[in-house]
Amino acid sequence: MVEKRELLYEGKAKKLFVTDEMGHLWVEYLDQATALNGARKDEVLGKAELNNQITSIIFEELASKGIASHFIRKLSNNEQLVAQVKIIPLEVVVRNFAAGSFSKRLAVEEGKKLKSPVLEFYYKDDALDDPFINDDHVKLLGIAEEEEIAAIKTAAYAVNAALIELFDEIGIRLIDFKIEFGRAADGSILLADEISPDTCRLWDKETNDHLDKDVYRRGIGDIVPVYQEVFSRLKNK
Repeated sequence: MVEKRELLYEGKAKKLFVTDEMGHLWVEYLDQATALNGARKDEVLGKAELNNQITSIIFEELASKGIASHFIRKLSNNEQLVAQVKIIPLEVVVRNFAAGSFSKRLAVEEGKKLKSPVLEFYYKDDALDDPFINDDHVKLLGIAEEEEIAAIKTAAYAVNAALIELFDEIGIRLIDFKIEFGRAADGSILLADEISPDTCRLWDKETNDHLDKDVYRRGIGDIVPVYQEVFSRLKNK
């Protein structure tokens, strides 16, 4: 049985621990909600278990469709085992409908379906407020080479197609989502971090009710019942 050892990293929503298995990390999700790059922070009991279990189900579904990630297995309701990767400092956003900053930036009505998915890169740097960047910036900053950018884009579009299908089956519309990637020890690029209502905009297909972190960001509801609804639909599909 894998053994958890010293703390390696603590972020806004999870802690990473070294394990006794070389190249494997122990992830512990936290009962913490943040917004505005951590400027707003609240304890939300039950959130850790929901995000861990939702992410575990989704990564397992993606693996069944041939999409590789760092996920190995769920260890407990709020913990999982992952392969150690070096996170590429890019937030990769794929949008299917206009919402949030996209709507504000381009004056596109929120909820408008886009003609085709739009992929965006954001430089993962809190001090710079995660600025929107393009492929040339990615290369200039030494974040990724051209072939790696292409691989990331291909994987992101594959994730989008798989998630649209998965959520459609449970009556949820995938508005947009943010994912991250990391380099494994062999140099391959793997999907990493998490996929949950923290990182996706999810709207009920019948009511357009928000089933995601926007209920917290916008102060329109409580996170736990909303995340529980997403988890229940995924678990029972």
